[in-house]
Amino acid sequence: MWEMGAGFAGVALASLLTRDGFFQSISRAGELVPLQSPLAPKAPHFAPKAKSCIFLMMNGAPSQVDTFDYKPALEKYAGQQLPPDKDYINSGGRKVGYLTPAWRKFHPGGESGLMISDYFPHVRKHADKLAVINSCHTDSHAHGSALVAMNTGKTFIGRPSLGSWSVYGLGTENQSLPGYVVILDKRGGPISGQPNWSSGFMPSTYSGTLFRPAGDPILDLRGPEQISRQTQREQLDLLAQLNQRHLDARPGGIELASRTQSYELAFRMQAEAPEAVDIARETQQTRSMYGIGQQPTDEFGRNCLVARRLVERGVRFVQLYSGGGHLEETWDAHESIEKNHGRHGAEVDKPISALLTDLEQRGLLDSTLVVWGGEFGRMPFSEGQNAPGRNHNPYGFSMWLAGGGVKGGIRYGETDEFGFEAVVDKVHLHDIHATILHLMGLDHETLTYFHQGREESLTDVGGRVVYDIVA
Repeated sequence: MWEMGAGFAGVALASLLTRDGFFQSISRAGELVPLQSPLAPKAPHFAPKAKSCIFLMMNGAPSQVDTFDYKPALEKYAGQQLPPDKDYINSGGRKVGYLTPAWRKFHPGGESGLMISDYFPHVRKHADKLAVINSCHTDSHAHGSALVAMNTGKTFIGRPSLGSWSVYGLGTENQSLPGYVVILDKRGGPISGQPNWSSGFMPSTYSGTLFRPAGDPILDLRGPEQISRQTQREQLDLLAQLNQRHLDARPGGIELASRTQSYELAFRMQAEAPEAVDIARETQQTRSMYGIGQQPTDEFGRNCLVARRLVERGVRFVQLYSGGGHLEETWDAHESIEKNHGRHGAEVDKPISALLTDLEQRGLLDSTLVVWGGEFGRMPFSEGQNAPGRNHNPYGFSMWLAGGGVKGGIRYGETDEFGFEAVVDKVHLHDIHATILHLMGLDHETLTYFHQGREESLTDVGGRVVYDIVA
């Protein structure tokens, strides 16, 4: 229609749409985020169960049948091949081996009797707090795209992450700290990198801010020593005046307003961020509970303790990564489940248990949603003959949630008897995102951002809230 009559029809169409108020209604979508204070606290869509979220990302994909999805049938059929009706297996060119039992024993935990493996004996003590979802599935078997999908809802880059949507929808309670903090493994970041915590097409204010758990939490946060704090304040005030003059003459400059707010936030963080990560202020008993100063728990224990300190100070969303770089440096156990999961499980089990205990003791667990999981799971069969590793599995894997309005001591959904694919109450990654947003008081269908002529959302046109795990 726009090109009919050498474009004159488009002029008429624009006139009609303007008269009907079409462009005004669209322009208001961008005004949902106040330009002067994009991180200011905002009212949720409904009463939230959780005020903040800590997402424990096990980079590399833990094996569900070796951790939280008990499958005794793997003992019975050990050494046999997967039934031929599973002919859609995408092995990524790797060898398809034989059904292999869990490498460590499972035992019941708590009064609920949830079966949890010996890779997580400390977490098993909190079984009655966990809602284990055994029927997760996703859209990719490749680490890079699957990680991006678990964080942003899509396998391609350029979209806002879950943390960005949370801060966009709710703002943050502490205006001197970022609303969204990411702490990586010291061995490196995930292979798909920054798109996992990017704000995508939203203003950069909503991006995740990388923190280091020791020393200066943010590189280059401090200004030159010869410039006093008062001088910095005067420089920022002048810059704000010039930027505001530019915005007054050119309304709608969202990125410029976002950049201005970033400068202000950085200035405030110079005073508050170092204190927020200063775990020396914690008691020796607390540090020991997290495994700080011990091996192999020291690093992840520090990160978990910093996460608790951040949510305690009003940070909305914190994401911790276990596993860095690629292959065996992550949970990517192609070579050996026992060697890989034994190493990484020992690094995170005690700190995660301590985090749950600490949050509960401080009265924060009810208002803090804790999420554990990876980008997908692993196959119930070995990667080749007499091979102790397992290949990627996007068809069925496990995640768990705790605190923040989640029912404890329950198991939701099922994979088949081998743990290969989700078959009962299947939960897509869009469903996981919808449920997390719901627990934080946000409707995943109502939380939208207008971009390139379309109201975009985290779950796009899919997703359902898993109400059965909501208290």
